[in-house]
Amino acid sequence: MDHNQLNDIFLRQLTLSGVRDGETVSVLTRGNERTDYADAALWAAQELGANAFQLRLPTARAASGAWAVGESGLGSNPVAVDALKQSDMLIDLTFLLFSKEQFAIQDAQTRILTVVEPAPLLSRLMPTRDLRERVEVGAEILAKAQTMRITSPGGTDVTYQLGVYPAVSEYGYTDTPGRWDHWPSAFVFTGGADTGVDGTIVISAGDVLLPFNSYVQAPITLTIEKGFITDIRGGLDAELLASYIASFDDPRGYGMSHVGWGLDERAQWHGLTQFPGGMGMELRSFYGNVMFSIGPNNELGGPNDTPCHFDIPMRGCTLYLDDEVIVRDGDITVDDMKPAGRR
Repeated sequence: MDHNQLNDIFLRQLTLSGVRDGETVSVLTRGNERTDYADAALWAAQELGANAFQLRLPTARAASGAWAVGESGLGSNPVAVDALKQSDMLIDLTFLLFSKEQFAIQDAQTRILTVVEPAPLLSRLMPTRDLRERVEVGAEILAKAQTMRITSPGGTDVTYQLGVYPAVSEYGYTDTPGRWDHWPSAFVFTGGADTGVDGTIVISAGDVLLPFNSYVQAPITLTIEKGFITDIRGGLDAELLASYIASFDDPRGYGMSHVGWGLDERAQWHGLTQFPGGMGMELRSFYGNVMFSIGPNNELGGPNDTPCHFDIPMRGCTLYLDDEVIVRDGDITVDDMKPAGRR
């Protein structure tokens, strides 16, 4: 995507996000990563009359071999955090999610948009107001539920006790003070009670392991008791999953985190084959997927801040809220959550 095309999509994004004359927009980068995104975001902010600045962190030190969420690079730099708190909107090109620093910036009423996916995907899955409305319908329904049950032809049968944590919507832009979102995205989620998830989840062939960014080749069977995975069985994929979690040496890495479903009919299940280099937001968003997560729930206000994290979108599931079918065999059943052509 060339310079002008990047400018155009960032201008459309910041317009949706309500950037206006007199606001301050900050752009957070690391080393030489996504400098083209930073330039486009700064240009778009100025076009909309905002004051704009870029804060560039040093290149990250060599990785330990595991993707540890919550390590923002800002933990020892309160001056930088304070500068970001002064902005009305932060464009995060580094991935701050799950970090204490992100929560502090949000508490200052700065809205945050994370942007780390490949540019062609940002363009193809440009958020829309219609998609936001459908996602917010899902969040309203989810917020009222007390139980969630998920089943699948592969053998999944798991129940989440709800009502402890809020329902969260992601629709790819943010115009609300203190709110975070991720471009692109289109899904809703909440968390089960800390000891309130029980049953069996079978991750079937074709389901997705993120951050491995890989498709499962053979079933993985998880046994969940009182909110924690107690057994992982299967072939090579199961061994890889178990080995990765064990590498953190943190029993909280086996905790059950957020759970919900995807709503973007434009997102494609095979997207990982098209846009390598991102972090799988298309897979989290594809229409009718049911996604559960392992690891931290501090994003929802919970106590688990382990750096070990998995998001696992699954196909063909059925999801019930208080015994009402919301997703049936991978298809949304509620008309107000469906795009116009599927109602």
